[in-house]
Amino acid sequence: MSWQLTAADLPDLARGATLLGTGGGGDPYIGKMLVERVLGDGAITILDPEELADDLFVIPTAQMGAPTVMVEKIPAGTEPSLALRTLEEHLGRRADATMPIECGGINSMIPLVVAAETGLPVVDADGMGRAFPELSMETFAVYGVHGSPLALAGERGEQVIIDTGDDDRQMEWLARGITIRLGGVGHIAEYAMSGADVKRTAVPRTISMALALGRSIRLAREEHRSPFDAIAATLAPTLYSEVRELFVGKVTDVERRTTEGFAKGRALISPLDPADDEVFEITFQNENLIARRGGEVVAIVPDLICVVDHETAEPITTEGLRYGQRVRVLGISTPGMMRTPEALAAFGPAAFGLDEPFVPVEAERVGAARA
Repeated sequence: MSWQLTAADLPDLARGATLLGTGGGGDPYIGKMLVERVLGDGAITILDPEELADDLFVIPTAQMGAPTVMVEKIPAGTEPSLALRTLEEHLGRRADATMPIECGGINSMIPLVVAAETGLPVVDADGMGRAFPELSMETFAVYGVHGSPLALAGERGEQVIIDTGDDDRQMEWLARGITIRLGGVGHIAEYAMSGADVKRTAVPRTISMALALGRSIRLAREEHRSPFDAIAATLAPTLYSEVRELFVGKVTDVERRTTEGFAKGRALISPLDPADDEVFEITFQNENLIARRGGEVVAIVPDLICVVDHETAEPITTEGLRYGQRVRVLGISTPGMMRTPEALAAFGPAAFGLDEPFVPVEAERVGAARA
């Protein structure tokens, strides 16, 4: 059933999407402000993916680039709709709806900006079920929908069409290079598809899930309940049903660099108990990729590794990590369609150059048992 999203929903949506973004997806505050500016007192229609007509034409929209750049290089706000219109003109067909390509702070918001400006509805689904750093890392691509042709727009009105046929990795490589030359941030329209394709290839109802997550965290705080219990209870009946607390500690070191269009680095978290000498390490490329406790892997992509404030459960992005923060690290399972051999080939450990195999976060591990 379709439903209406208003400005009052945006803070909860941003919070929940940032949690699902596993450290990436861009700054949630900037995304929320962009939507608020355009939406005002209006509302956006959110479409349930299972109710889409098979011939509905959907064009997802998003922002790409390094999250560290996005904090300093605020979008003009007109770029996402320009990318959409550029692709529509190239294809000779108007979109009936738009959709996120990923869950994440700003990239759950970009399609809402487009919807508020154009009047298009937004499909309650996406192509990652979390956030990933590369455009080719999509469930759309895994299950047969390709991203090309892609339209990319810059803040000064630049428009680029990239057509690499079925080669989504080449599409990513070219788009990344152009984005770097636009100053590190670009806005895109890609993976144009039918309603039938959405139902077959997208991770369903991630907007409504992000909204429910953000709301549950807020209400738990207001009612002086545990926001961590609220997260687990909200996710239990969903495709993300397994939640594990992996570590509690203080951030003692962050190594972060912006290179090749990504924010890459690692964070070290030391235990709060001085008698515990096991350091927790997270490696990230825009998003958190692998977590080790005492050198042992306790969570790895595509499962979610989420860093949150240790009292409020407010999600912390990779660009927001700072020395001295007291945090909890949560491991959350991804849907089954993101754990198939085909999916793991696209965005599992080996896709990031990691030698460790994928092991579900809910599997019994020594490190997980001690958390």
